[in-house]
Amino acid sequence: MTTSALATLLQHAEAERDQALAALRRAEDQWRRLHTQAEQLVDYRGEYQQRWSAQFARRGQAEIVACYRSFNDRLDEAIVQQRAHSTAAHAQCERLRATLAAAELRVASVKKLIERRQAEQRRVQAMREQRQTDETAQHHRRRHAAPTQY
Repeated sequence: MTTSALATLLQHAEAERDQALAALRRAEDQWRRLHTQAEQLVDYRGEYQQRWSAQFARRGQAEIVACYRSFNDRLDEAIVQQRAHSTAAHAQCERLRATLAAAELRVASVKKLIERRQAEQRRVQAMREQRQTDETAQHHRRRHAAPTQY
């Protein structure tokens, strides 16, 4: 692979990595929002239960108790759904973390390949220069060598 092809490959790998990182950040933000909403629902349910416990201590009409239970049941369902969304978002974050890790590995691999190619090119260039220096020295020795006796 040529140097320009490797540079293009590196740019592509870095772009994929950057996209994976951005996707992970968006997913983590989404998970945090969903998790916070679930916790807020749990907190609200606790406050609601405390408020109505005090209300029931004063008077406990059957229809008020039925409304309380109905609303509490809907809160429980909302909490279950919100936690499910939060869990799914967390799983998506984990998948995206794995995708990001793979993209980072590709970037590192391409960089390592480029480094090896550059080292090889430097080695080949050093060998050429050494060969040229040797040839120049040999040519110089021949020109300045003592003439042979006949």
